[in-house]
Amino acid sequence: MRRFGTQGPVNSKDNYVVARREELSDFIARVKQGRYIVLFAPRQTGKTTFFQDALKALAVEGTDYFPIQLNFEEYEDITPADFYDSLCKEVCKEIRKVFRERGERVFQELDTLLTNAQITNHISMREFFEEFTALAANQRIVLIIDEFDGIPQDAINGFLRSLRRIYLTGREARSPYSVGIVGVKNITQLNYDRSISPFNIQDEFTLPNFTLEQVGELLTQYTDEVGQQFAPKVIETIHKQTAGQPFLVNRFAQILTEELSIPKTETIHASHFSQAHTRLIEERNTNIEHLITNVRRDPRFERMLMRIAFYGSRYDFTLHNETISELATYGVITRGQDQTCEILNPIYLHCIIQALKPLINGLEDEYFPEDSPIDFTEYIASTGQLQMPRLLENFKNFIARAGFRILQVPDTPQEFVGQYLLFAYLNEFVKIVGAAMYLEVPTGRGRADLVISYSRQTYIVETKVWRSERNYQAGKQQLATYLKSENATEGYYVVFDYRENPDPRTETDIVDGRTIHSYVIPVLQALPSRP
Repeated sequence: MRRFGTQGPVNSKDNYVVARREELSDFIARVKQGRYIVLFAPRQTGKTTFFQDALKALAVEGTDYFPIQLNFEEYEDITPADFYDSLCKEVCKEIRKVFRERGERVFQELDTLLTNAQITNHISMREFFEEFTALAANQRIVLIIDEFDGIPQDAINGFLRSLRRIYLTGREARSPYSVGIVGVKNITQLNYDRSISPFNIQDEFTLPNFTLEQVGELLTQYTDEVGQQFAPKVIETIHKQTAGQPFLVNRFAQILTEELSIPKTETIHASHFSQAHTRLIEERNTNIEHLITNVRRDPRFERMLMRIAFYGSRYDFTLHNETISELATYGVITRGQDQTCEILNPIYLHCIIQALKPLINGLEDEYFPEDSPIDFTEYIASTGQLQMPRLLENFKNFIARAGFRILQVPDTPQEFVGQYLLFAYLNEFVKIVGAAMYLEVPTGRGRADLVISYSRQTYIVETKVWRSERNYQAGKQQLATYLKSENATEGYYVVFDYRENPDPRTETDIVDGRTIHSYVIPVLQALPSRP
């Protein structure tokens, strides 16, 4: 039986795969036109698998194209001399490998070239490809370089200059005829001398995340083989939570079909998704660890993400801005319909917030009044429902009890302390009562909802920052609209008021037939004056 693959390239023999037919057709058309193509996308988005499939598709069409696959992953810390020495060996090995796979022998003149080949710099590299093309008549070399950002810094300029010169010789004389450069960093993010523009001939290629239809296609392959169904809502939620990111989609499917011990005769429902979500955000995997490592290294990333998600801040989406460009490369934000930055991936945002919030905020003992017999289990009614109004009323009182000490939470920007404390408070709650919590970003920018799932029921908590009375009232309407789309009758609206003279409120309204419980919570109380 095939499996959902999360380790390295996948193939249709061993794994369930998304065919990406349109993208493959587009890429192959560009190869045939002799384009020099660059594809830079986050790790584990299926880049390597895609290019391997593209070369297989070319091979099926005949032997007009001669593929050479390279990987620069190991080269980052070596000298240019060692880089070109290894490059020479790898190129020659790959050429011999193609002949073996075709069932052909390497003819004498080519064997002599490969045996005596010496590539010592970018110029001798260009000369080698010219000689090879002259011998391999009617063969168009297609060079694919994976993990290109591993190229040694001192070799970048010369390497790109030679590719540029080859490209400018004209399509018929070009060797390699077509080049595919694959990596995580964009060429403009690599450290070369931009004043010389060594690679201004690139044809940028986008390999998008899976669409909702492609997620359905992937999961349906499993259903067809095993018989176990995914509820349509689960398929939709997996796509929404992951934004179709290939690793995350496959990891969700892996947990649901292999690790939760769900009987194969039972349909996979929303409650199963909640269990899988909890497991995924609590585990350590290289995809999320790599993302968090990158976000931690620059405080600007945290500030921008929190402002987009909770403040309604508008940032024009431009890849000329380094912070925006990198967050887009990591797959966290995207360009919205109004050309501003939007949160793309709720799972990534959830894990970032989880990683950045203080492990201990120093206020946990204030969650309940001193000597109070109440704990989190008291917020489960005898009917099995969560008593969310009481839970959030207690949070509001907790903020008041903590007072100015919320300003002393370690390693937390004051402008986000309310959101972090709510996240920590609810996170502690769901762990104790056995619920699940995940983030929704219904409109991409300006609102982030915390969704709590317990006993097959869903509770939606929208968080915002006070901007104005008009925005506050508009937020109720937004939440009501979202509740309607989710077939929910009741929602919770938490607004953090950071003004010097806040206006605390607790009120309940009926908006478009939906019950909205609102809490305006003052956050930045003044520090006590010194004597």
